[in-house]
Amino acid sequence: MPDGVRRMSERQTDQELVGRAQAGDKRAFDLLVLKYQQKVSNLISRYIRDPSEVMDVSQDAFLKAYRALPGFRGESAFYTWLYRIAVNTVKNHLVALGRRPPGDDVEAEVAEQMDGGGRLRESATPERNLLSDEIARTIQGALDDLPDDLRTAIMLREFEGMSYDEIATAMECPIGTVRSRIFRAREAIDKRLRPLLEA
Repeated sequence: MPDGVRRMSERQTDQELVGRAQAGDKRAFDLLVLKYQQKVSNLISRYIRDPSEVMDVSQDAFLKAYRALPGFRGESAFYTWLYRIAVNTVKNHLVALGRRPPGDDVEAEVAEQMDGGGRLRESATPERNLLSDEIARTIQGALDDLPDDLRTAIMLREFEGMSYDEIATAMECPIGTVRSRIFRAREAIDKRLRPLLEA
């Protein structure tokens, strides 16, 4: 099944489940939670390292989504809407703990670099493993230093596989801004990686 068709039928399934949940069918919302809990947990774990904390914030995000569900009108895909709630929940959680919320839009670059890291692992010598670890640390450091909007944009693109349109909807900004953020995030990561790769 082509991706476009799969995405459309997924969206229709989600819309049907949302409609049933809005009509009071709790099992329909439970199905949405089952469908997306891993994606939401993965998203939150990009910001928080402690697994039990990730679980707590995930549950909080789904609880907020459940409470906000009556106001969901389907103007965007359900996951785009849920993603926005999850990101806001993580940011609020980190602010409440006195931690700096992470930059959001840089993680697309990380995914590309990690994918490139797979090639390094094919011939896993100690030197190559060391370089691969150093690249991963450098990318993570670059991500951590990115402004929130850049990190979020790149993460949505590379880790969540969202289109530019979907990212624009999730981040509530024009598509040109999304393109610019992803470009700037990739540029910042590339700048940090270049000395390692040229060595």
